[in-house]
Amino acid sequence: MTTSPALSGRDLTRVFTTPSGDVHALTEVSLEVHPGELLVVRGPSGSGKTTLLNLLGGLDRPTSGEVWIGDAELTAMSEGDLLDVRRRRLSYIFQSFGLIPVLSAAENVEVPLRLVETPGEERDRRVQQALELVGLGPHANQRPYELSGGQQQRVGIARALASEPEILIADEPTGQLDSATAATIMDLLSELVHERGLAAVVSTHDPLLMHRADRVLELHDGHAQRRGRHSAA
Repeated sequence: MTTSPALSGRDLTRVFTTPSGDVHALTEVSLEVHPGELLVVRGPSGSGKTTLLNLLGGLDRPTSGEVWIGDAELTAMSEGDLLDVRRRRLSYIFQSFGLIPVLSAAENVEVPLRLVETPGEERDRRVQQALELVGLGPHANQRPYELSGGQQQRVGIARALASEPEILIADEPTGQLDSATAATIMDLLSELVHERGLAAVVSTHDPLLMHRADRVLELHDGHAQRRGRHSAA
């Protein structure tokens, strides 16, 4: 690709100190993700996928190494500046959906827009547009318990898209879904990334989802094992 990376990690290392000793969750992992590119991070449980995504999303800080969004270094920012970046430039999709049970689908999507004080008319437009993008326009007034697992995850995706982020990070977004619904969600994410020019990092342990990726990064025991363009062969 000729564009500059939207998101990059440079020699990311994360060590957790425990009573029984240091745990090296991630060791000198580097990557770049460009606009319009879907990078899938693959690996078994405990391989460091969530740790990596938490670092890239600014939810945690590395023991050493750097995270950059464009030409801004996340790892050098104050907590206030980092919070602003998380609210305005990147969005996170969680495996557990992360929806507020008492709020409707539309109200859940609206939450991050209220946090950045988006004006009401613009907020309504973005919420409606995001729900329609994920095929949930008719379900705007339903609460999470009235929706299937796949529909709940679509609400989570709509919420992530409503803030019009540059970067999308999804940690095992299909982990609680059956295989058919998981494939549908991954197809949706791939379509949105390529149509909207997002830079996306999605973690999964499901090898059947690999062909949706533009590139794959494999982790094993906190180390990057292989990276490159996915081939269906």
